[in-house]
This record gives sequence, C-alpha cells and structure tokens, in this order.
Amino acid sequence: MKNYVTLVGSISRCPSVVNFEDGNKIVRFLVTTPKIYRKNDGKYSSRLDWHSVFAWGNMASFVENHAEVGKKVAIHGRLVNRTFFDKQGRQRSSTEVELRQIIGL
Repeated sequence: MKNYVTLVGSISRCPSVVNFEDGNKIVRFLVTTPKIYRKNDGKYSSRLDWHSVFAWGNMASFVENHAEVGKKVAIHGRLVNRTFFDKQGRQRSSTEVELRQIIGL
C-alpha cells in the first residue's frame, strides 16, 4: 500500500523557514481546503479544513521563493505522523503532509 495525498486549496500562512548549519532547510506552511456540507435543516454551509505542510531541500527553497498567501495550489505528498512534547511536557501528536510536488493554479 502506498501513502499518497493530493490536496487542492489555498496557501493560508506565510511559509516559515528554518535554515540548518549544514545548508539544508525546512519550510512549513498551511493549506486550506474548502468543505461544503449539508446541515440538519437541509441548508448547505461551508468550512475550511487546515492542513500542515512541510518541505525539505530544493522543494523548500522553491516554496520559500514562490509561495504567496492566498495562492491556489495543488499539492502532492505523503502523510507523516509524529509525536512530540509541548512546553508543558505533555505528549502531543501531529499529522502533516510532506510535500513532494506543488503546482500553482
């Protein structure tokens, strides 16, 4: 089984970049995707789902130089689950998309 995800949405937060001493970098940003659903009263409504995305190396440089808040994009990558401890020492979990391809729409 393969771990692939494709999302079509909008960049919703300016990419944050972390540069490492060895010259590598990681960039993190959010993508929102609209979801339309029907409420109990039969009327339709919409909401945004927020997705955390990160990229390494050359892909991180591309996103750093070309990503703009509000830009519509199609992204392709894989889901990554990780656990970490917050500032209060509580264990947390997170699911993110590791970016492999991005296309401006």
